[in-house]
Amino acid sequence: MRNLILSAALVTASLFGMTAQAAEAPAAPYVELTNPVPVAVPGKIEVVELFWYGCPHCYAFEPVINPWVEKLPSDVNFVRIPAMFGGPWDAHGQMFLTLEAMGVENKVHAAVFNAIQKEHKKLVDKNEMAEFLATQGVDKDKFLATFDSFAIKGQINKAKELAKKYEISGVPTMIVNGKYRFDVGSAGGAEQALQLADKLVDKERAANKAAAN
Repeated sequence: MRNLILSAALVTASLFGMTAQAAEAPAAPYVELTNPVPVAVPGKIEVVELFWYGCPHCYAFEPVINPWVEKLPSDVNFVRIPAMFGGPWDAHGQMFLTLEAMGVENKVHAAVFNAIQKEHKKLVDKNEMAEFLATQGVDKDKFLATFDSFAIKGQINKAKELAKKYEISGVPTMIVNGKYRFDVGSAGGAEQALQLADKLVDKERAANKAAAN
């Protein structure tokens, strides 16, 4: 009986110790990648947002992240990358990359999001995409030709490869300087995600300055 009491006491003490340690060292809201991914523009601190037009959480993030992007300092490069996990993810990702290649993505990005999220358009067929985008001032024939181009196929492969290297499993996910990965949920909310991005950008900026000295 005495042994049972002692065992119970040790277990309780062990659990208390584990709880105390957890309280002292809360889990970081981000993951540091084991293998950092090179940034697109050397010399600039990169912030990546991986998204999907069909994701309601990404859509809800838009009015929060867009004003933040507009105010980023000149040493920060913001990049959107479509997550492509097959099916409509791939179709929407290819549409985004096509619009980006045409230089019109910024003009129609919000309209595409609204069409899918609010108007419940599927926009998974390229001809359906072209018809809708024509209402937004995008040249239909140019869109279709670009959509099926060799260059876009290369961009699709690149986007998929980056997603693998970032080890993402959902969206919206953010990557800071190819090193730190987090999502809105792990950060505690949309505003908190951007505050975390700012802190990690500051961390990388300080590291760059230290390395230069």
